[in-house]
Amino acid sequence: MIPTEDASARKREIEDKLKQEQETLSFIRENLEKSDQLTNGMVSILSSFESRLMQLENSIIPVHKQTENLQRLQENVDKTLSCMDHVISYYHVAKDTDRIIREGPTGRLDEYLACIAKIQKAVDYFQDNNPDSPELNTVKARFDKGKELLEAEFRSLLTRYSKPVPPILILDAISVDEELEVQEDVVLEHLPEAVLQDIICIAGWLVEYGHNQDFMNVYFQIRSNQLDRSIKGLKDHFRKNSASSGILYSPAVQTKRKDTPTKKAPKRPGTIRKAQNLLKQYSQHGLDGKKGGSNLTPLEGYDHDLRVKHHSDALTEKHGAAAGKDDVLDIEIDSYIHCISAFVKLAQSEYVLLTEIIPEHHQKKTFDSLIQEALDNLMLEGDNIVSAARRAIMRHDYSAVLTIFPILRHLKMNKSEFDATLQGTAASTKNKLPTLITSMETIGAKALEEFADSIKNDPDKEYNMPKDGTVHELTSNAILFLQQLLDFHETAGAMLASQVLGDTYNIPLDPRETSSASSYTSDFNKRLLSSYICKVLGNLQLNLLSKSKVYEDSALSSIFLHNNYNYILKSLEKSELIQLVTVTQKKAESSYRELIEQQIQMYQRSWLKVTEHLTDRNMPVFQPGTKLKDKERQVIKDKFKGFNDGLDELCKTQKGWAIPDKEQRDFIRQAQRKVVSDTYRAFLLRCANISFTKNPEKYHKYRPEEVEEMIEKLFDTSA
Repeated sequence: MIPTEDASARKREIEDKLKQEQETLSFIRENLEKSDQLTNGMVSILSSFESRLMQLENSIIPVHKQTENLQRLQENVDKTLSCMDHVISYYHVAKDTDRIIREGPTGRLDEYLACIAKIQKAVDYFQDNNPDSPELNTVKARFDKGKELLEAEFRSLLTRYSKPVPPILILDAISVDEELEVQEDVVLEHLPEAVLQDIICIAGWLVEYGHNQDFMNVYFQIRSNQLDRSIKGLKDHFRKNSASSGILYSPAVQTKRKDTPTKKAPKRPGTIRKAQNLLKQYSQHGLDGKKGGSNLTPLEGYDHDLRVKHHSDALTEKHGAAAGKDDVLDIEIDSYIHCISAFVKLAQSEYVLLTEIIPEHHQKKTFDSLIQEALDNLMLEGDNIVSAARRAIMRHDYSAVLTIFPILRHLKMNKSEFDATLQGTAASTKNKLPTLITSMETIGAKALEEFADSIKNDPDKEYNMPKDGTVHELTSNAILFLQQLLDFHETAGAMLASQVLGDTYNIPLDPRETSSASSYTSDFNKRLLSSYICKVLGNLQLNLLSKSKVYEDSALSSIFLHNNYNYILKSLEKSELIQLVTVTQKKAESSYRELIEQQIQMYQRSWLKVTEHLTDRNMPVFQPGTKLKDKERQVIKDKFKGFNDGLDELCKTQKGWAIPDKEQRDFIRQAQRKVVSDTYRAFLLRCANISFTKNPEKYHKYRPEEVEEMIEKLFDTSA
């Protein structure tokens, strides 16, 4: 059971809580009543607001719709006014642009083009909306005038700023510094950058808006003239400076870099001028039958003082007279070679410029027209060279082919670059250089063939023979000519191959080397040239043999052949022609040595008429102390007299003969001195104890030492 006190306490606690809950419930009821009152008030307010809002909406919506209509009307009015202003502006375009159009685009191209754009828009408007209006004709005329002035400005800018490229700059551009591993490209700036941009802008407008292509004709005509003037300026530069100073290249090259050597010119023709002088003299005075002399190229071991004086004197005046003309010829050759290179470089530069100005689909045609004048002039000059060579060959002046060699070599070396530059041009344009090359190869091959024939057919004229038996002019000129072929062996070989001369020289054709001249290999060309040189040498040998028969003295004939054969051999060895000859004639060197030895032996036979008097033939047999009969004494006297007279005669005659090669001269002297001296000493020894005369000094005219001295003076015109 729960104690009574605890129960009472528990009851009081419950009653207190109940009282509190009742108070709380009463508070909640009061609040609910207040909330209902507030809600009813809010509903009443909202109902009143809704009613008023509906009334306001019914009043505002009509006003809003009316306002919207008014705004739309306002916008339409504004647009109409704007369109009217725009249309009216087209009627004022002609007047507004009159001053700018009249003054032209010079100095304000952007403003001028903007003005032209306004006029073009006016033209488009009237064409679309009022094609019969007089205003259309007005703006059209103004547009045409504006286009005309733009074309004039295009021409004016090109004409005013297109200048020939200075020769110094061209030479810098085409020169090659062999000592520089990386070559510096010289930029050819044809137009100032600002002017170029204006020209590009005008060209673009004329194409896009002007629908005009006439400006392309204007462009190629002006630039073509400048290209031609640039090349002509280079020619004048050569004529003015090359002859006097020898400076072919720009002094600017030397000042570009202080540590850079002066740029070198391409290989020049070398001794062509000298060869031409000699060959002209030969062709004019040898073939034509006039008196000529020997003019040998300096050759190591040759003593030129031993030549008969009239040989050098006869040519001194002629050589001097021709020097000035040949200097000019050398300059002309150099000039033409450099002009070919200049044309390629300038044409390439012109094409780069053209691509910035001319539309792509017109570039090749315009470029073709642009280069025609300069290219035609170059080809015409080349044709003139060919024609001059042809006329010279008809006169038997074969030196003309030497003019063609350096030019032809340069043309062929630059043909690939030339073709690349002309890529895309007309076939007639691209064929001009190959046609010129073919013409030069044809006339060159003809000259080579006729030269070989002239060597074979040169007449044996007594007054044209060297009196001293020295080297004939025919020999020196033939060798000199062949030496030039060595300098241009590839060009000469290809020249011969271009005429398919293999059958002429009996050169077997390898199947890989046939079909056309262009397909011939370098080896075949080399063999062909070797065979040609051997042909010339063979013709020369036959002609010399025939000429030697002109001499009445067989000994002089031998000296003549010896000198010529020796000169040929030494020249071949010195110039390395021998290597080219041995391509087809393996034993050429030994063959010439045999010929030289044969002529020495034949010459030595001339002394038999002297030494035969010293032999034992008809020599009386006697015993020491025995007195000789008159007949026997006379035999000995005749032997002494025959020896003395023969020695005097031979020494007097042969002293005027010449052996230019010192080594050969000394060898022949020593050999002859030994033979004669030994024979003479033996004869004197046999006659030492023989009393055959009361005046022995009359017959014993020379001591052996004196005989040796006399022989030592042979072939010495100064003695």
